[in-house]
Amino acid sequence: MKRPKSFILSLLYSIKLFYSTIKLKAGIKTGLIRSIMIMPYKGFGNEWEIYFVVRVIRDRKIGLSHEQDRRWRNFRKMYKRFMTWEIPGVRVMATFHGNEVIACTDDEGYAEFRIPVPPTFSPGHQWHEVELELIDPVIRRQSKVTAVNRVFMPCDYLEYGIISDIDDTIVPTGATRLWEMIKTTFLGNAYSRIPFPGVSAFYKALEKGRDEIESNPLFYVSSSPWNLYDFLMEFLEVHHIPKGPLMLRDIGLSRDQLIAGSHFDHKLAQVEKIFEYYSDIPFILIGDSGQHDPEIYLQVIKDYPGRVKMIYIRDVQESRHAAMQEIQLKMLNLGVEMLLVTDTMDAARHSLAKGWILKSDVIDIAETKKEDEEAS
Repeated sequence: MKRPKSFILSLLYSIKLFYSTIKLKAGIKTGLIRSIMIMPYKGFGNEWEIYFVVRVIRDRKIGLSHEQDRRWRNFRKMYKRFMTWEIPGVRVMATFHGNEVIACTDDEGYAEFRIPVPPTFSPGHQWHEVELELIDPVIRRQSKVTAVNRVFMPCDYLEYGIISDIDDTIVPTGATRLWEMIKTTFLGNAYSRIPFPGVSAFYKALEKGRDEIESNPLFYVSSSPWNLYDFLMEFLEVHHIPKGPLMLRDIGLSRDQLIAGSHFDHKLAQVEKIFEYYSDIPFILIGDSGQHDPEIYLQVIKDYPGRVKMIYIRDVQESRHAAMQEIQLKMLNLGVEMLLVTDTMDAARHSLAKGWILKSDVIDIAETKKEDEEAS
């Protein structure tokens, strides 16, 4: 016999699916849905397999942001991002160097791909294209729906990898203050969201490491919803922060949870997935003290002994200092150092002292930080 909570959750999800089905059919019949798009999310892989996710939705026609965009325009774009018309139960074919894999979208329009890498494949460079095509028709007189995704594959010697949070780690968002976060998200754009001073130069230095080859991979793991993917990728591009796969999460009601996936479980699962794909390199983990990144990284250290090189935590919540000290001690007992920083230069100097980045890059970080502060 089902527990009352499980029964209610199942009932609510059934109602949600019924509403989504009726909405989709009405949208197709009335012509509200005129074009379909495949939204590709950058992926990554190793010598055996590549991994990525796509979503099939109504074409939102959002376009790029501009520095002069006003709040109302930003709000309209953000509204479109969240008011999606997802397309469930359709097949998408992905082609990677002759290997074809077909996946079907789930109730929320997502499809997950794991594609074997051909034995004869030689990377040559870090980023590779995957061709995507929607197989099934959704609307009348549907034109061919295609997209191109990009996946990261290592081709040079990797000194280490970097996994970073975004909110309150790279850019101030007020993630610990709900109303502040909502205003920042819905009324701003990629230009108005300003990263912490010096972040772009610091991440570039980590990407280069000691050999001055931009080969150390960066991964961005956030609890932000997939709806913000294009917005966040544009933010990284605008502010010259090194590109990398961005791993977000679905939000809202799911079959198993009232809110799909907890912050802790989502981040832990994504970090550990990256560790599984790159089992022969250590990682530097970067986060903040506001959303339990230290607790998540502590669990990673326990699950993967010897794989974490360093942890940098941006100090954004003074009330958690006692908890941070306790976590620092636990990590140190497991052989990993955690540095709590309020300034990007603190992390840069520490990385230089450890021999992970070059002195010339630290000078660049200091200059960039000064320019960022003057600009803001």
